[in-house]
Amino acid sequence: MATLLRPPRGVTLDATRLPGHVAIIMDGNRRWARARRLPAIEGHRRGIVALREITRACSDWGIPMLTVYGFSTENWKRDKTEISLLLDLCVYFAQNELAELDRNNVRVNVIGRFEQLPAASKDALDRLVAKTAHNCGLVLNLAVNYSARSELRDAVARMMRDVRAGTLAPEAIEEETLAAYLSTAGMPDPDVLIRPGGESRLSNFLLYQVAYAELVLRETFWPDFSRDAFADAIAEYQARPARFVDA
Repeated sequence: MATLLRPPRGVTLDATRLPGHVAIIMDGNRRWARARRLPAIEGHRRGIVALREITRACSDWGIPMLTVYGFSTENWKRDKTEISLLLDLCVYFAQNELAELDRNNVRVNVIGRFEQLPAASKDALDRLVAKTAHNCGLVLNLAVNYSARSELRDAVARMMRDVRAGTLAPEAIEEETLAAYLSTAGMPDPDVLIRPGGESRLSNFLLYQVAYAELVLRETFWPDFSRDAFADAIAEYQARPARFVDA
């Protein structure tokens, strides 16, 4: 199959140049809700619908890996009521999306300090990971209670322990060594980072891994980020000249 055509707008994607790994900062849920005079949680609920649609698109088009920024460590600074609802929504997603993800052969991983979440949220994510572990299609990485700086700090701490234990020689440390201590160890780096919501920053997301990723920014809030919007973003990525490392 040479191309993928997205009617009705006619966006054509080259199936031979699809990214191997897409990262998305799911931004704009609260602003989407505010613009409609709705509670913030309604924006987050609608964001789950958008995630479902983009996950299906990745599966349909043969994109092997999708990593999404679900809950950052900075989110703990929000209103306690919103945090509680977000955690409830985490449980809802893990329980209610399982059948859909399993049916589409999606394997779920969680990156970040999700073990620090309340028991109900952690257990729901653990079950989601365990029940999809046998799948061999799209890999969906959920960044939950995630901070890239914390990830780097934890990686360096583990490396230092191995150096002290004598199992890692300091002079043997290369870029690949550090990568092997990250939560994304063994995964390819993202080819493209997509950020809906109108912002132009990385927000402490995959700082090491996106060093050479193409950045695609969109004004559309995440709850309105449709399959067509995703196709447009991938088309922009494909329209850029291929580059290798920092050439």
